[in-house]
Amino acid sequence: MNLHRLAVDAAAAGRPVRVGLIGAGKFGSMFLAQVPYSPVRVTAIADLDIARAQRACRETGWSDAQVAETAFTTSADELLARTDVDVVVEATGNPVVGVEHALACFAAGKHLVAVNVEADALVGPLLAEAAAEAGVVYSLAYGDQPALVCEQVDWARACGFEVVAAGKGTKHHPSYHRSTPDTIWDHYGITAEQAAAAGMNSQMFNSFLDGTKSAIEMCAIANATGLAAPSGGLAFPPCGVDDLPHVLRPRADGGILEAKGMVEVVSCLETDFRPVHRDLRWGVYVVLEAPTPYAAACFAQYGLRTDSTGRYAAMYKPFHLIGLELNLSVLSAALRREPTGRPQSWQADVVAVAKRDLRAGELLDGEGGFTVYGRLMPAADSVALGGLPIGLAHGVELAADIPSGTVLRWADVVLKEERAAHRLRRALEATIAGA
Repeated sequence: MNLHRLAVDAAAAGRPVRVGLIGAGKFGSMFLAQVPYSPVRVTAIADLDIARAQRACRETGWSDAQVAETAFTTSADELLARTDVDVVVEATGNPVVGVEHALACFAAGKHLVAVNVEADALVGPLLAEAAAEAGVVYSLAYGDQPALVCEQVDWARACGFEVVAAGKGTKHHPSYHRSTPDTIWDHYGITAEQAAAAGMNSQMFNSFLDGTKSAIEMCAIANATGLAAPSGGLAFPPCGVDDLPHVLRPRADGGILEAKGMVEVVSCLETDFRPVHRDLRWGVYVVLEAPTPYAAACFAQYGLRTDSTGRYAAMYKPFHLIGLELNLSVLSAALRREPTGRPQSWQADVVAVAKRDLRAGELLDGEGGFTVYGRLMPAADSVALGGLPIGLAHGVELAADIPSGTVLRWADVVLKEERAAHRLRRALEATIAGA
C-alpha cells in the first residue's frame, strides 16, 4: 500500500524511476497519458515512426516542453544503451521482435515490463530465467488482464483459498474464430471510422475477437500461476458475474471445468447472440472454494454470490484500464524489484489453427489475420503434436494444404530464417520433449 510513497520519495531524493518505451501504439499511448501526472519519468521512446510517437505524446496531453525533453529514436538498441533508462516497457506486440528486445534488455541490465504478452506466450518461461540470471525483473504488465488475474490468484491463495478457476471476460461467439480484419468492426460494435480515430489496428483488435488474444492471455496466466489449460481449448461459456461460481466449477459439481484449478474465458454473448445479463466483458475474475463450512458460512454472511452448495464463490473486477494502470508494474519493478506476474513454469501453449482451407505456398499472416487463429492447449499436448506456435505463424510459407479447423504443425511450414525467438522456442520445447 506504499508504492506511491516509495516513488515520491525516490523522486525527491533525485532518483526518479526512468522509463524507456518501445512502441508508442494504443497501449503505449495510454501509458504516456498518465506520465505527466505520476512520479515516473519517460526519458526515451523508440518507435519506427518518430513523428507518430511525438504526436501520441501531444495527443495524450504532453506539453511541447515535455516532448522536447524526451529522446526519440527508431532504434530499440539505442534506447537500451542509454544510461538514463532504468525500466523498459516493451509494447510492440510483435513476438519475434519482442524476444530480441527482451534479451537485449537483460544484457543491458534493465528491468523489463512486457506489454508484449505475445512474446511471453511464446517463450516466457525462458525469458523469466534469463532475467533472473541477469539480476533484473521481468514482469507482465499491470492494467492488462494477465497481471490483474495473477494479482487475484495471489490474493486468493494468500488468504488460504483454493483457486478453482481464473480468467477474464470478453466478447466471443464460436463463429468469431473465422473473423478477419475485414469483418472486425461490425462484430466489435464500432465503425471503421471510430476505430481509425482511436488509433485501433484492425488486425490487432481482430485477435481480441477471434479468440487468439484470449488464448495468449490465458497462456500467460497459466504459466505464471500454475493453473491448467483446458485440454480442448477455451470454451468461452456465456456467463455473467452472478453465475461465475455456478458455471466455473468442476463438472462433478455441475459446472463446466475438467477439474479444479483451470483458466477460462467467459463471453458476454449467448450462443444466439443475445447479451449476457451483467456480463464481464471488460473484467477479470477468480473463483475460489471455501476450505471449511465455517468459511462457506462467512461467504453467505458477507454477501458473496455462491453456487448452490455455498462452497464456491467468485471475486471479480469489472474493468481494466490497460496502459493507464501500467505504472504499477514500472514502479514495482524499479522500487520493490517485484514483478506483477511472471512465468513460473510451462503449463500452457497457443497453437495456430486454420481459419479456412489453406493451400500449399500461402503465407500465414499470424495473430488476428486472415489465415489462422490461436487455440490454447496444455504445453505437453502441444509438444507431443509438434504444434506450430501462433507467435511464429507469421510470414511463413505453407508446405502442404491444410483443411479449415486443423491445428498447424512445425512440419507444415517452411522457415526461411532462424532468429532468437525460434531458437528459444525449440529450447523450451526440449524441456518437455527431453522429460
